[in-house]
Amino acid sequence: MLAAYRDNQHQSGSWLIWLHGLLGSADEWQPIVDLCPNYPSLRIDLPGHGASSSIDCHGFADFDQQLAQVIQHHGISQYYLIGYSLGARLAMHYACYYQTDGLCGLIIEGGNVGLNEVALRAQREKNDHQWAQRFRFEPIEIVLNDWYQQAVFAHLTANERQQLVLLRQQNNPQSVANILENTSLAKQPFLADKLSELSIPFRYFCGERDQKFRSVSQQYALPITLINNAGHNAHRENPHDYATALHHFLSLCG
Repeated sequence: MLAAYRDNQHQSGSWLIWLHGLLGSADEWQPIVDLCPNYPSLRIDLPGHGASSSIDCHGFADFDQQLAQVIQHHGISQYYLIGYSLGARLAMHYACYYQTDGLCGLIIEGGNVGLNEVALRAQREKNDHQWAQRFRFEPIEIVLNDWYQQAVFAHLTANERQQLVLLRQQNNPQSVANILENTSLAKQPFLADKLSELSIPFRYFCGERDQKFRSVSQQYALPITLINNAGHNAHRENPHDYATALHHFLSLCG
């Protein structure tokens, strides 16, 4: 079973369930959780990451079942899903395809809704396979140095990039490679239409400097909340404003 960590568990009400991004871990949500002391929280290490590094994930439907198992194991009946990047894509798929009565709302941060063209899927599959092969066969520090040169991380300073490389090189590169391929955007269903049909409250958080995902939100008319002074990893770069936006969303949900 996926590793998960309970915070503020003696609080009543709906739980906040946190899903991190590729190369991250449940620990990265701690600053935000600390700013939400009135809500019980469950931070989850995704398959191939943190204390779940030995757990395989064979795709989105497989993760849906893994997540449902964790939620049931912890006796959680009412909850909000909060996901970043890969965690956002997994959360969106769960909400669209595996939603239970207990899901109260969905908060997505920098998540891609999918690709609706065959050519784009083929291109992405090739790209993700190339990265996966690099993680498998090259020193992880070298791969990470190149990883954080991608356009979505263009706003980072050299020092911020180096901090991320040092943090992320603790990962098992074989596990990273596997989940990178098995949950590739090329294998994700196109979710924009299903997201528009959700009956639960849904909000798309995006750093104001994250031009790629601001464009995604505009292209598909997603209900966006911009996080000031932040790029792609908004919760890491501006936790205070992120928590403020989250509290506002939750207050509207009742």
